[in-house]
Order: sequence, then C-alpha cells, then structure tokens
Amino acid sequence: MQCIMAEGALITLDSDDILATAEHHHHHPLAVGREFPDVETCRRTLKDLAIALHFDLRIVKSDRSRFIAKCSKEGCPWRIHAAKCPGVSTFTVRTLNAEHTCDGVRDLHHQQASVGWVARSVEARIRDNPQYKPKEILQDIRDEHGVAVSYMQAWRGKERSMAALHGTYEEGYRFLPAYCEQIKVSNPGSVAFATASGPESCFQRLFIAYRACISGFFSSFRPLLELDRAHLKGKYLGAILCAAAVDADDGLFPLAIAVVDNESGENWSWFLSEVRKLLGMNTDAIPRLTILSERQSGVVEAVETHFPTAFHGFCLRYVSESFRDTFKNTKLVNIFWSAVYALTAAEFEGKIAEMNEISQDVPCWFELFPPHLWAVAYFQGVRYGHFGLGITEVLYNWALECHELPITQMMEHIRHQISSWFEARRDMSMRWNSILVPSAERRVTEAVSDARCYQVLRANEVEFEIVSTERTNIVDIRTRVCSCRRWELYGLPCAHAAAALISCGQNVHMFAEPCFTVSSYQQTYSGVIKEVADRRMWKEEGGEGGLMRIRPPKTRRPPGRPKKKVVRVENLKRPKRIVQCGRCHLLGHSQKKCTQPI
Repeated sequence: MQCIMAEGALITLDSDDILATAEHHHHHPLAVGREFPDVETCRRTLKDLAIALHFDLRIVKSDRSRFIAKCSKEGCPWRIHAAKCPGVSTFTVRTLNAEHTCDGVRDLHHQQASVGWVARSVEARIRDNPQYKPKEILQDIRDEHGVAVSYMQAWRGKERSMAALHGTYEEGYRFLPAYCEQIKVSNPGSVAFATASGPESCFQRLFIAYRACISGFFSSFRPLLELDRAHLKGKYLGAILCAAAVDADDGLFPLAIAVVDNESGENWSWFLSEVRKLLGMNTDAIPRLTILSERQSGVVEAVETHFPTAFHGFCLRYVSESFRDTFKNTKLVNIFWSAVYALTAAEFEGKIAEMNEISQDVPCWFELFPPHLWAVAYFQGVRYGHFGLGITEVLYNWALECHELPITQMMEHIRHQISSWFEARRDMSMRWNSILVPSAERRVTEAVSDARCYQVLRANEVEFEIVSTERTNIVDIRTRVCSCRRWELYGLPCAHAAAALISCGQNVHMFAEPCFTVSSYQQTYSGVIKEVADRRMWKEEGGEGGLMRIRPPKTRRPPGRPKKKVVRVENLKRPKRIVQCGRCHLLGHSQKKCTQPI
C-alpha cells in the first residue's frame, strides 16, 4: 500500500494501481527483462515513472555498464537494477522490487522534475506553438502531472526544447552564410547574402530577395513601394526591414527583406542601395517610383540618395494618428479625411478653411506634415488609391511569431509564408473569368453605373465634355485623363471617363491600366519560391567553399523585464477608413447609397 499527494489531496495506491499507472505512462510495464536502447533512455523512463507515481528516486550507481536506483525514503524496498547487454548499447532490467511501503512525495514539488524533464514534456507543444509561454508551461505541468515547477524551470525548459527543435540562436548566425548559399541553389537568380563586422565577425546585415518576387515585380507591378521596419525582441536585438509592392488586387507583395543589427540611417541607406541594385537597369524602363513610408529621418535621406527622382510620401495611418492625437476632435478628423481624398486643390483648400475655423492650431500642424507629402490634391506621385502601409502589420506579425526562433528559422518562416501567398493567389486567379481583377472590376462597374446620369458632348475624336448639374468635366480617352483627376490617380476609368467611352461604343474595362488585368496578375504570381534543402545538407562555415563564420550581434537583450511595453499588432492596425461618397463627396455613405441631387 502507498499513500501519495497529488494536487494537494492524499491518494492511496495499492501495487495493482502502481503497475496500472506505470503501464498507462509507458507502453511496456516495468518488469524484469524490459529493455532500453541506452542508459539515458533508462534514466528518463524511471524519472517519468517516479513523477507519475509521486515518489523520489535516488540513483545509487549509473555508468556505462549498469544503472542502480532505489526509492529515496529510508526503509522503502523499491529498487531497480539494469545492466548493459554484452556487445550492444542496450540496457536490460535484471532485478526489480516494485513494492513501495513509503508515503511517497507529499507535496507538489518533485526532485525529478528537472529542466531536462520539463523540456521533454513540452517539446511537442513548442513544435506546434513557439509562442508557448513559461506561465502556460508551469500551469499545464501542474494540471497534467500534479507537479509544481518554478517559472525559471519552465523558462529554461522551453529554451532547451527550442534549441533541440530549432538549434540555438548562436547556431542560427553561424549557419547564415550556408543558408544564403542554399537559397541561391534552390531559387536561382535570387539575391541572398549576410555580412559581419569587426574583428570578431559579429552579425551586421542579411539581405534576401527571391527571384520569383523580383520577376513578378517587373512583369506587371505599379511603380509603388512601401518601406517599413519592425524591431526584433529575441535574445539578440535588431530590426527587420522590408520593401514591398502592392499587387493589382491590393495584396501585399514583399520585394526585398533585410535583417540588421540595429535600425540606423546607415543601415537604411545600405538596404535601399541593395533595392536599387535589384531594380538595376530596369528603373529607366518603369515610371518614376512612388515610395510610401513614415518618413523617419534615416529613411528620407536614404531615399533621396538612392532614388532621387522618386516621389516619397507619408503613410496616411501615421499622419492621421498624429492629427487625431494632436487635436482630439472627431469633427476635425472627419474634415481631415475628406481633405485627404479631395482630388483638386480648390476642394482641398476649402476643407482647410473649415478646419481653421474650428482650431487656430491647424496651420502649425501643417508645417510638420506638409500637404504635398500626403494629400491627393498635391502629392505628385501616383498612389493608385493606396494610402496606408500594409507591410507594417505583416512585419509586426513576423516579429511576434518569430522572436523565439533563430535567425535562419525566422527567415524560413517568412519564406514559407511568402511562398504560400504565391501559391494561394496563383490558384485563386486561375478561377477568375473577368478581364480585370475583382477589386478593379468592382470599381469599373460602379463607374459605369454612375455614368448613366451624365450628359456627354463630343468635342472631337478623343475629347469629350461630361456635363452634370454640379460641374463639367473634360475627358481625353487617348491620354486617359479626366479633369477630375481620378482616372490618372487611380489607374481606372472614373464615371466621367466611363460615360465618354460608352458613348463611342468602347469597352470601359479595356481602358484600365494593364497591371489590373487578370492575365497580368497571373504573370505576377507565375514564379515559384522553392523549398530550401534540409540543414544537414548545408556546408558549414569554414568548410569547402570558404564560407565565413558569423557570430551573434553585440546588441543582446538586457536581462529582466523589458522597461517598455511590447507593441501589440492590434494597436498597429490602420484606422478605419471613413467612407466618402464619390458623387457628393460627403462622409458616411458610398456612391451606391447617395441620395443627394446632382
């Protein structure tokens, strides 16, 4: 008979209960003749048994040829002797006294619940969820095994389990050069390299751009790039930088990704110089780039240096949050958004006048955020109706999902996600049977519907006057320009253009920019990002090929709790767009639901 404590309650087990429990926790009951592949497996099995049956195990002898253990309570007869079989590494149970006469462990703490045992217990869960927290680990171990472990044991157990599954952080940096070589082998035409600095060869920079992304950008993309970064919160600090395009159906399309030891003007300049090399001679073939960012000082200088002809505009989320936080006035924010969407200078100035009536501080704010860097009416670049940075949320997701992983595993997670986007979008586009991608198809259909209420006067072969009760607009279908400016700014025919095109028997859908066609979209995602070979196939640093050895960066996370709260993804989402009518330009309803007389 044995009495034990589990979850604070006294439980009595007889010898049959003990054997049943042992059989439940192990596929084969512990008995004379039971074999183990090696002494380590024998030790682990007995540790697990001691924890399951709540008794303390004391190892009497453990070497290459024998393993002897007994119950640590004085007078208890439980004892086991296992010995190595001759000529093989197998251990066999030679003698076993399975009877316990002691009370066992009477509290929740157990000597056998070591860091190694914690690591083995949680390995399967950590494989599925690297975000598994030490607090959750200690609670689950208490619930499932009736054992209390400390937060530090849970944390160290997780660290050990992560290292067993993914390798250590240090190994990640060491294998970086070999990983870059594998990317270039499996995806020919890709750019992948890492650099180190200082006499100790500490990690400095990593740059990756897949061939499928480079060719996809050139095949059909609008000349629009987003730039942003997210700070890494792992054992070693740093930042992940990204230059991303936006596909014709408003999906994010990463062109180039970098990891740097810190966010600095120097690293931004290096990153954009590499992006410039990617574009190479092709920058002359595509129109002037429009670049969107939060316009941090390092980014502004880097863009001016490497893309001097580009239009560099503010991310509207960043600007609108500054405006909202400065004025804290809902009416002002509504007028601000209507000013953002205003297509003409006259309309924009009218909104500014409205804002000035409410607050005298508006002009001072405009000095910090000049309208020519964000307002549709004044910004010279073409945004195609794209105002925020979709890359921000993606980067913060990557940083949160991967901060527990070594750098090579983090880049593999990112590669896998981009690859799955390519595959899903390619499959989805094969089911489309329209001329234009769905989002463009909807906008053109709305324009055609709104065109019915306009009077069309033809001036010559290509010029038309579109008359409404509100104003008259001039449309030139050869240069694809309307005086309302919507056609040139969005790349899709506006309602005035649709009225002109319908009047002369043209298909309005054929006058959208080529990048909006389904065939062009399919071309964008025609490339495949292939798997990288298993790490066991890589040539390690210093071996054949002379790859350099990279050590971790010196920017290591300080011990203890972070002083600043970690930024959560939900706090970074773009503000909800205020709907603005395309007919009457009032807020709160769309063109379809507009009841205002035109």
